Amino acid sequence: LSVCRKLCYAIGGAPNQVAGSAAAFFLQIFLLDIAHITPFQASLVLFIGKASGAVTDPVAGFFISKSKWTKIGRLMPWMLACTPFTAVSYLLMWYLPPFVSGRVVWYLIFYCLFQALTTLFQVPYTALTMFLSTDQKERDSATAYRMTMEVLGTLIGAALQGQIVASAHHSHNCTTNPALNTTSPTDSWHDSPSYPEPSDSLSHQVIYMIAAGVIGGVYLLGITILFFGVKEKDDPYALNSDRAIPFCKGLRLTMKHGPYLKLTASFLLISTAVQLEQSNFVLFCTHAADLRNHFQYLVVTILVSAAVSIPFWQKFLQRFGKKCAACGISWMIPFAVMLVTIPNLILAYFVAFVSGLSIAASLLLPWSMLPDVVDNFRLQNPHGKGQETIFYSSYVFFTKMSAGIGLGISAASLEFTGYKPGLCRQSNDVILTLKILIGAVPAVLILGGLFILLFYPITEESRRETKLALEVLR
Repeated sequence: LSVCRKLCYAIGGAPNQVAGSAAAFFLQIFLLDIAHITPFQASLVLFIGKASGAVTDPVAGFFISKSKWTKIGRLMPWMLACTPFTAVSYLLMWYLPPFVSGRVVWYLIFYCLFQALTTLFQVPYTALTMFLSTDQKERDSATAYRMTMEVLGTLIGAALQGQIVASAHHSHNCTTNPALNTTSPTDSWHDSPSYPEPSDSLSHQVIYMIAAGVIGGVYLLGITILFFGVKEKDDPYALNSDRAIPFCKGLRLTMKHGPYLKLTASFLLISTAVQLEQSNFVLFCTHAADLRNHFQYLVVTILVSAAVSIPFWQKFLQRFGKKCAACGISWMIPFAVMLVTIPNLILAYFVAFVSGLSIAASLLLPWSMLPDVVDNFRLQNPHGKGQETIFYSSYVFFTKMSAGIGLGISAASLEFTGYKPGLCRQSNDVILTLKILIGAVPAVLILGGLFILLFYPITEESRRETKLALEVLR
């Protein structure tokens, strides 16, 4: 694979990350403080939206596995067809409708539509890794290029949206910094909501829509580069007599494949932890750590750290193995706990930097290990084809579903503890909940995921043996 082709492949996936980053970091606080829907309604939007995307994964895998080969490939037509609709649904997801009572339905519809359409893009795009090259090192290299560009896309999305959120959520009534332990019932920070004036809401809407329009344009640019820069190859291991594995049968075989189950279970927990960190970080900085004027810079610090460390993790896993590289995911745990207990500005930036290193490892490793699992399955089932989309769609299904459950529970917990949109200073129960969601819960999930990964059976030696066996088969 040439560097140009790997770059074109990597750029193709960046728009999804630009949009996903803006939604992951800022959609929850947008729904609460700009759209003024309740935390319980926000939890429904986040959970049902993620669940709709998760349910779309096996459906997309089913139809893609049934697709015929065309002049531009079997996967490329799906990506071309869904991209324009994805851009439109993303634009409407940030629109502030003039009515108030039915806003939750509006955001539910377009967030679900956006999640479903991104799935229709993501499943064939990630499966395309298997059709770029038969060489494991080339696929790992293409994955590293892809993850670097996706993290850069995440950085662009967070930076763009972060500047908007900084102006939209900064209230003149919240310019002072009261002590974190203020508990007086007459405290004006508890009693004075800081809802934006109607004129402010209108200006916020215009800015949000401009940003959404820019990101929609990035979608069109990315798919154009992907289409002209990447050539999809047919299955190099399949004989002319081989038949595609029926989807239901392939799904049953997938669910019985030990390496796949262990990998999925491990990163199901780890990705949920990362999602919880992303969705609650801005709320934590705003309401629990007295860092409302710095959160956009902290988010950029996290993502810059993640972007620059992807090449380091790629070299690390090549030299020491992929399972060994997973230890880097645990680095964020002690520092996140320190930030929760000691909300200091300098410490916050250091925590953001270390968290970026861990997030980079958590993003790169599963997509680097999943092709090894597919190769292992191919070796055990040499006369079937078409299983790649089944593996990728079911993996994304499980991770999205777990993330949706985690986000729904975290938003609902804010409702139960009394989160009130527009208040400069939330109650102590809400602050405690945010600290638990940022510190304790992700730590438990990450440790659980790493424990499961200890039993993942594919080692560097077995990878080499599989590679040789597949070369003989080819």
